[in-house]
Amino acid sequence: MADGVPRVAQVVLDTTDARALAEFYRALLGLEYRAGDEPPAPGEPDPAGEDWLVLRPPPGGIQLAFQQVASLPPSTWPEGGVPQQMHLDCTVPDVAELDRQHRRALELGARLLRDRSDDPEEPLRVYADPAGHPFCVFVG
Repeated sequence: MADGVPRVAQVVLDTTDARALAEFYRALLGLEYRAGDEPPAPGEPDPAGEDWLVLRPPPGGIQLAFQQVASLPPSTWPEGGVPQQMHLDCTVPDVAELDRQHRRALELGARLLRDRSDDPEEPLRVYADPAGHPFCVFVG
């Protein structure tokens, strides 16, 4: 504990497919699996992927963990119904990188929810990951 306060160790996302969601964020954010959480060889069982997986960041980043749950209604934000409850904010240095990451996010399986890439104050895009969790990528 620094200065007598707790430190955030990781953000945990519930999902009905821990391995698939971990793979999405591993590819999107360039994270690495915690030792022992790596995907098994093709055709081998995946006991870790049926429970809890952790992705580690480069120095200065925050860990993401994925907890397997039986069911999870995806957020319907911004329309209402099922709120987002929490989301991840990711930054890029400029609009050109925002556009490049937009293409990557869609290729990896994200769904665009809101496009404010032309906002002169804070260009951003909001996506849903494959499990329905919203996340933002903005210039900052």
